[in-house]
Formats: sequence, structure tokens, C-alpha cells
Amino acid sequence: MNKSNKFSSPIFDGLIFDGLIFDFNGVLFWDDHLQRQSWREFTKKFRSRPLTDEEINIHVHGRNGKYTLEYLVGHAISQAEADDWMEQKESIYREMCLCLDGEFRLSPGAIDLLDGLVENQIPCTIATASAQGNLNFFIEHLELANWFDLEKIAYDNGQIAGKPAPDLYLAAAEYLNLSPGKCVVIEDSLSGIQAAHAAGIGHIIALGPESTHKQLAQQNGVNQIIENLSQVQIASLFNHE
Repeated sequence: MNKSNKFSSPIFDGLIFDGLIFDFNGVLFWDDHLQRQSWREFTKKFRSRPLTDEEINIHVHGRNGKYTLEYLVGHAISQAEADDWMEQKESIYREMCLCLDGEFRLSPGAIDLLDGLVENQIPCTIATASAQGNLNFFIEHLELANWFDLEKIAYDNGQIAGKPAPDLYLAAAEYLNLSPGKCVVIEDSLSGIQAAHAAGIGHIIALGPESTHKQLAQQNGVNQIIENLSQVQIASLFNHE
């Protein structure tokens, strides 16, 4: 059985959805190694030992910056402090992105999928834990305006609760003028999957190795597991007639 279809309810029960919401980091842009490197470099400011892989999986991926910083320092901080420290961290990250040269591009299958969504007039947007600075950076260098209405991207604006709270996905669905149950979400992180599930998203696709995501299928409402965006089947998921 094809991995991409293993948990796919539309193929087996005829459910059809109206819009698609992407997580960004780890989905549209494969930057896990850059996030790990930049966070480990930045956290030298706060402690002598680097973040472990487990800490990054739980306290970084899918989370907003303020949450991660409060985890690092062990107490609440103001939004102004968070903004200042996150700009320092993200400047490290953005420099790493620019040093990738030709490797700084959208993930495998992303452009074909996005072109297909636009061609078939299927609404889509992004719900990301990134703040405005990184969002603007991605918009500029990855030409996101080719596929997205930039005013309808849900991001960490300092006022909306971060994942695993459902708020980013609720906001993204509202921007598309759709109920969450009529939306598909593609996520790669545990906190993001939990956020989509809590928001009542109709179909959740986990991007990553099946060995990593299989146990999430029952616990957090994952319907489908894929390894890259070329496995997303527009014709099976969406009503685009």
C-alpha cells in the first residue's frame, strides 16, 4: 500500500475539502538543520550546554519564539525582550539561509503543488510560528506572492497564541473564509499537529518519515503521512470542478 494513502480518508470515504493550509518551516521550506544550528548557536548566550534534539523537538519546532525563550531562561519575559532576543537569533538563521545559495528554495514538490492549487482555484494559505521579520524574508527570497495572498498568512504577531494552541489554524481558516473542518493542513511538528487537531481541521497530513509520525495517527487525528509534497493528491482531496 502506498504510504501517502495509508491514512487518507478522502480516498476511502469520499470526503472533499475546500482549502489547504501549510505550515511553513519543515513543510514548504526544509530547514530543520538550520533551525537546530541557529538555536544551538544562539543559546550559548543563556547556558553552557547546547539544546538537545529532544528539547528542540518539544520546545522549538512549531512553537513561537517567546515560548522557547521562556523555556531557556526559566521564567516569563516581556514581549519586548522576546522580540529583541528573537531578532538576534533569527539574524543568525537568516544568514545561514543565504549561505545555502542554490539550496535556499522551496521543498521538493512544493512548486508543482502550489501551481496546481492556483490553477484549480483552491484557496490556500500559511499558518506559521515565524514572526514578521522571517515571514518578510521568506516572502522576498522564496517569492511567496506567486501563490499566496500575503494579507491572509497567519503568523506570530505577538498577539496570537502559538502552537499547540489552535489559534493560528483558526485564524488561517478564517482568512480563507472556510470552516476548519473544510480545510486540509500539512504539518511536520508535534505541536503543529496538535494545533491542527485542536482547531478541528478536517484532514491533517503529517510530512515526514512514517516511523516518526505513525504513532501520531491515532493520538492527534493524523489522516495521512507523506514524505514530500509531491504526494499530495489534489484530485482526491479537493472539489475543484
